[in-house]
Amino acid sequence: MRKKIIAANWKMYKTCTETESFIAEFKNLAGNYEEKEVVICPPFTSLFVVQNLLKDTPFKLGAQNMFWEKEGAYTGEISPVMLKDLNCEYVIIGHSERRQYFCETNENINKKIKTAFNWGLTPIFCVGEKWEEREKGKTEDIIREQVTKGLEGLPMENVEKIVIAYEPVWAIGTGHSAKGEDANEVAKLIRDIISTLYNSDIANKVRIQYGGSVNPQNIVEFLSQSEIDGALVGGASLKPQSFWEIVKS
Repeated sequence: MRKKIIAANWKMYKTCTETESFIAEFKNLAGNYEEKEVVICPPFTSLFVVQNLLKDTPFKLGAQNMFWEKEGAYTGEISPVMLKDLNCEYVIIGHSERRQYFCETNENINKKIKTAFNWGLTPIFCVGEKWEEREKGKTEDIIREQVTKGLEGLPMENVEKIVIAYEPVWAIGTGHSAKGEDANEVAKLIRDIISTLYNSDIANKVRIQYGGSVNPQNIVEFLSQSEIDGALVGGASLKPQSFWEIVKS
């Protein structure tokens, strides 16, 4: 049975001081909650702070991005070795904001996914279509291309461990989430694509999250769907009480 996974993507929010305050309050609310896997993905500047504060808790640390080289002359980039040194277990790869604002391609995302696995990090691999693509009936084509190119060349033992986040671009930060049934349909599509690329056993092991204006009011609608195994939470993860409501739902 696939364990539900709820991940907080703080994006470019929270100083180290604000991070300390959040983690203290969240730990007070959540205690040693283990029913779902909980991942906190703060900005790079707060990774060290969160690493220390999450010691002796069941909660996991994740990063929001990563470069595909171990080291080198890549000003401003963060390597997988640096993330492992901070006890990161997860890394978000291919978020639509990275694709949109930083011109990340399916090919670059594929290199990052491979590198993450090579260094013992689990990718949270994001896919999703834009509103105009959905309106033109291209959702399936976009998702198929992103999943196929993102997983290209990955061995089965890696694919079964990956977390895939379906995040329709039109729902991210807009307050307009997809309907549970629609999100579940795309999650099933993702599983069918993996089944075709690999096999059904592998596909059934992959955890698929929904992301896009997730909040305490709509989370149950998504988690009750048969193919959805969790959520990648943006704005609603910035407040401890709000994020805890989502986690315990």
